[in-house]
Amino acid sequence: MTLAALLLAVLAAPATDGGPLQQVDPHAGHHAQVDARGDHAMGFSHDRAAHHFVLTPDGGLIIAEARDPTDTATRDAIRGHFNHIARAFAAGDFALPYLIHARNPPGVPEMQRLRDQITYTLQDTATGARVRISTRDPEALKAVHAFLRFQIEDHRTGDPTSIQASTGP
Repeated sequence: MTLAALLLAVLAAPATDGGPLQQVDPHAGHHAQVDARGDHAMGFSHDRAAHHFVLTPDGGLIIAEARDPTDTATRDAIRGHFNHIARAFAAGDFALPYLIHARNPPGVPEMQRLRDQITYTLQDTATGARVRISTRDPEALKAVHAFLRFQIEDHRTGDPTSIQASTGP
């Protein structure tokens, strides 16, 4: 039997349960590792918090909220983590995204180089926090948007990757 014939036979064979072959997410292992590293690095469980990324005309938002409004431990862990990342990002330190994603997210080199053109503002919310990223520099803005689009994809948040109306101060 030729390799091509063998491949066709395997692909045409029914799954062991007699049903059609099920599609397997080729990135499932990567996503599980991102979740595990993220839980460790952020200090709170991705299962207990909703993480969102929003692209705005002047930059964007990184948002995390405890799923349970009475979960003050997760709320406080989010606030502590966001305080850390706002200060770290402002200093050009993107070690945590590298640790979580096992690679440097798109936009990071430019965000580091143009860090004096970008502001990171921490804002507590009722159940968590958000970091507003803003800039007037076109190159920095492009980098921020690339960074946030990567976050949306790698964290599988389902957030829009298009620019949204600015929300809040």
